[in-house]
Amino acid sequence: MPLLKFDIVEGRTEAEITAILDAAHEAVLEALEVPERDRYQIVTQHKPYEMQILDTGLGIERSKDIVVITVFSNKRTYDKKEALYKLLVKKLESKVGISPTDVMISIFENSDEDWSFANGVAQFMTGDL
Repeated sequence: MPLLKFDIVEGRTEAEITAILDAAHEAVLEALEVPERDRYQIVTQHKPYEMQILDTGLGIERSKDIVVITVFSNKRTYDKKEALYKLLVKKLESKVGISPTDVMISIFENSDEDWSFANGVAQFMTGDL
């Protein structure tokens, strides 16, 4: 785990979406040091008018290529979070061509009892993980 949710403007091809997910997974593997099969990703596509992603007054110019990534995860150190932010932007730019100004990331932290991977069991709490 973590679980990554991607909100994007509709119109990308299957190959483009796969490339986004693959690049993000590489960043997660490197920054958070999770196992290879620790991959949970969900994409939601929106009509352009359904996403209003401004810049909080920072002067950031956005395009139709905006990707909003929400990361749900157990608590991570500041250094791991910072590494994830940087690697997500770097890999999305180098592998998919998405401008760093078109990547917004937010991390939501939770704890072990907040995860059940299947069967109605909190595997972190039972010792299975």
